[in-house]
This record gives sequence, structure tokens and C-alpha cells, in this order.
Amino acid sequence: MPSEPRPVPFRMPERIFAELAAGGGSAQAVAFLERAERARRLLLLRTLLDRLDTLRTPLSPAAEAWDVLKEAAALAPGPVDRLLLAPATGGWLAHLLRRLHGTASGPPLWAEAGYLCALALAASVRAGTQADLRVPLTDGGLSLPGLGRARLADAEGGSTVGRARTSGGELTLSGPARDGGTVSVTVRPATRPLPVPAADAPGPGAWIPLRTLTHRTPTGPVAIPLEDLDPYRDLDDPLPPARLDAEEAEAWQRLFEEAVALLAAPGGDGPGRFDPGAIRAVVPWGRTGTLPPAPPTVLVSASSGDSFGAMVIARPSSAVALAETLVHEFQHSKLAALLHLFPLLDDDREERYYAPWRPDPRHLTGLLHGAYAFTGVTGFWRDRLAGARDERAADTAGYHFALRRLQSRLVVRTLLVEGRLTPQGRALVSGLAGTLDGWLREPVPHAALTRARTAAALHRTEWRLRNVAPPSSGHEGPRLRPDRTSWPDVRTHAFAARPLTPHTADEYLAAGNAAAALARYAGQLAADPAEPHALAGWIVARAALDPSRATRRMLARPELLQPLPSG
Repeated sequence: MPSEPRPVPFRMPERIFAELAAGGGSAQAVAFLERAERARRLLLLRTLLDRLDTLRTPLSPAAEAWDVLKEAAALAPGPVDRLLLAPATGGWLAHLLRRLHGTASGPPLWAEAGYLCALALAASVRAGTQADLRVPLTDGGLSLPGLGRARLADAEGGSTVGRARTSGGELTLSGPARDGGTVSVTVRPATRPLPVPAADAPGPGAWIPLRTLTHRTPTGPVAIPLEDLDPYRDLDDPLPPARLDAEEAEAWQRLFEEAVALLAAPGGDGPGRFDPGAIRAVVPWGRTGTLPPAPPTVLVSASSGDSFGAMVIARPSSAVALAETLVHEFQHSKLAALLHLFPLLDDDREERYYAPWRPDPRHLTGLLHGAYAFTGVTGFWRDRLAGARDERAADTAGYHFALRRLQSRLVVRTLLVEGRLTPQGRALVSGLAGTLDGWLREPVPHAALTRARTAAALHRTEWRLRNVAPPSSGHEGPRLRPDRTSWPDVRTHAFAARPLTPHTADEYLAAGNAAAALARYAGQLAADPAEPHALAGWIVARAALDPSRATRRMLARPELLQPLPSG
């Protein structure tokens, strides 16, 4: 971990690129991406150190913290490398550089820069070295990345300056007290974070350990941080700790074990398959309590290119939903790492393209991320279909597999047709196309395939009605509506199962009774002829009953429909 990185060419073997371009990636491919991310982090750290030289701060100088970090790395290179690659480290680096460029905001700049001292102390604890640094405290607390949080009793609130000393794995922290004096505490952070459930009651040392989600593999147990303490665990601005209660943490552990069991099924390393041990952190979003949302809802899931291997997730209702989300977000991490290595496309960032999994128009980079993520999701459901034990499971998995392969291939076609891909980008998107084209030839239960095609048509039709303006004189080509707003996609999951006793128009359409659906949509449109949800259903139902050239044209460009239907 030298302070002056040598400029060494970073070349990706063709075999690894081909694996990743197809949407998958072996353990060797993921390890290569991690090495690339390590090199990038070191370059960012070097840039940051140069910028911090001139920052006025009440803390220990950045160069002093860096020396502590280097000393620890010399004695314990593996643990310090893992600290360098931790998602929160990447999030902090990116956020602080944005602050220094004036494009982000946050706490006092000196306090944010002082996270480097926290990194150095965490490394020192792991290596057992000695250090003595002035550190930033927030409400009397100091987070040690990858370990937990030390907390001073009766400390002064807000951003203050403390002193932290380490020796032989022990940490002594002191800082200003509320009464104007000084308070201190000595703790011995465990270098291996505690599995869920972990004791939350602060003992004499006032130490809150980082929890981990654990699972067993053929080579032994693996622990993944359940990160609810680090200020840079989120995707943007720093956050205060949000400790989960023990019951919620245990619910996460149970769900995670079930999700990992689903992902552990044998079958290679193609899209939708990966080793969950490659996840670097799961960040619980919010406090869902003991009752998660009704299946199959996942309220929130997100990831950031700055934080490889991390994913922010609101605990879902089922292990299948969590496993699918883990696949989805890890695909984003892989693509983000590729984008750090190669320019894949020339994106003007204009949001004008259709993404089948979004209510709003997207730019080309968003399309590429969606195509890559949902190719992985498609592979996940392909595996569920192959392993289905009964007709119902095959129907559900077949629906999701058929829907996502169709939607992903549509976006891949858009990316290829746009012609704004670099040679590496075209190779990547062509690899996805090859994977999806092969899957499009695979059999799916007929009823599931029909619902999937209907759901895909409904989403695209409603998207165009809500986002694309009718043509007007003086404008060539489609233009976006100025009054467009977000809208809920209630059909994608509603069509996953065939209704046994349909009542609504959507249910009749999902059951395959287009005539009954058409009549009900017409009744809704009598009250509001331009209501996009009902109008989209009417158009798709009409096309199912009368697949003529006129209805196909109406399905392709629903915003051209004039006058509005009356029945």
C-alpha cells in the first residue's frame, strides 16, 4: 500500500471480459474487478491527500493518519486491504472529493476529512500497532470502519475534537464533556464483528459492535456486514447511526440465510448466479419492524458505483424477493466497476429512452445499468424455473423469466441501435444480446408466457401514454410530455399469477379473457376517456382480440390515438 502508486497498465483478460459481457462472471472475474477497484481507491486517496494538505483542521494532519495506515498495512496487509475496499470507504472518498469540488454538502469539512483518521485507527486496531490521533467526534461518538462505534458517556454534542490512542488492539478515546471537563473510555474492539444477534447494551467500554449476516459455505462460514453504524454507508450524504433493534436484526439474519440457500444451488457462474460472499455490505433501509411489506414488494433497493459490493435494501417479505434483489444490485456493482475501467458509451445524459422497469424516461447509462441488472434477474428466474417442483412454482418463475428476458432484450436493442457505444460497450451489449437471444428460444409454460407478453405490452403502452406527447405541428419525432409525473406500476407483479376468479378489468386480462377486460376498460373510460391506466388496458385488450395492422400501429404509438375510444 505505497503512498506513491506506480502507474502500471491495468489489462483485463479477454476471457474475463467475455464472462462479464455475457452478464455473468466467475469468482476470478469478480476478484479482478475488486483489484481494479483497489487500484482506483488508491488513486483517489492520493488525489485526496494532495487536496487535504492545505485544509486547515483541528485534527491530526492527513499525512500523519496516512503514516498510521501504511504502518498497519505493512503488518496486516489483508485486513487493511479489506478496509480500503469497504463500501463505506469508497462512499467517503467520493463524497469528500465532491465536497472539495463544491458539488456536495455536509458537516464541517474538517470533520468529514477526519474520517481518514478513523480509517487509520481501524487499521491500527486490526494490526495491533500504536497510534495517537486527534479525531472528529459526532455527539461524543467515533465510528471505526468495519468494527463498530465507540461512544463517550456525557459527552458534548455536535461536532467536536477528541483524542484516540491505540495499542495492541485496544482503543482509548477521550473528548469534551457536557460540563466542560473531559470524558474518556477504553474499549477493545473485536477484530471480527459479531454475528446477528449481537448484544446492544453498551458495557463498561461503551462499544457498539458492527453486526454481520452469516452463512456457511463448503469452505467455512462467511460474514457480511449488516451496516447500520458507519456514516458513509448510504449512497450520498453522511448519515447518523440507525441501530436496528435485536428483533429486526434477527429477522434479517433468518431471511438472509434463506436467500443464500436459494443462491447456493449448483449450476455454474452465468447471469443470475454469484457467490453471496462477494457482497461487501448490506445496508438496511429504514426500520421495517417485525412485519415487512406484503409480498412481493421490495420498497427500496439501491447501490452506488462508489461502494462496490454494497446494497441498500428495505427488508422484503420473502427470501425469494431478497435473493432476487441481491442478484440485481450485485449486477449494478459489476457494471459500475467495468465503467471505471472502460468508457462504454457516449451519453449526453438526456432522459428520453424507455426503460421497461421504470415509470420515467432514462438516459443511456441508466438503460445500460438496467439491461445489465435485469439480465442477471432474468437468469435468476431461469434457475427458479429449472428447479420448480410443482406447476404453480413453474408458472410463477416462468412468468418472471419470460417478462424480464423480453424487456431486457428490448433495451439491449435500443442500446445497439442508438450507435453511441464504444467498441468495449458494443462488445458488452452484444454479449448480453447473445445471452438473451439464447434464452428467448427456451420453452416457458404457455399461460405464463402469455401473461408476461401482456404485462410487457401494458407497461410500455402506459409509459408512452404518460410520458410521450401527441404529435404537433413543427415537431419531428416523439417529444416528452411536460406534465409527466411518476406513476405506480401495479401490473408487473399483479400478472405474476393467473387469477382464478377475476373481478377487475386487469384480472380478466391476466386470466386471458380479453373480451371481458375490454368491456370493463371501456366502462372506466366512459367516465375519464384519457385515464392512462385504463386506456393502456383497453389498447392491449383490443390488440389481443384484433391483431390487425391498425391495432398493431395503435399498440406501437398509443399517444397517436385520436379520437379516444368510446367502447
